Amino acid sequence: MAAARELNCNEIVEMVTDYLDGALDAPTTSALEEHMLACPGCDVYVEQIRQTIAELGRVSSPDLSADTRAALLAAFRTFRRPDR
Repeated sequence: MAAARELNCNEIVEMVTDYLDGALDAPTTSALEEHMLACPGCDVYVEQIRQTIAELGRVSSPDLSADTRAALLAAFRTFRRPDR
């Protein structure tokens, strides 16, 4: 069996939501988890994103003010994913 390739911190940031959604394949998941064991910064980052998702999952649209909703929609409309 081939060894999983090592991931860097930038790759962890790009993959974090796929990881938390369980959408990564097994070798990539293992490589990401191995990286987090050796990198306290990425471990903390992934946990922060996990907590953010848990908290925001409890917010419904009616809970947001019109200004907050508009600001969030504007931010997502202008977001550009970096070229890979």
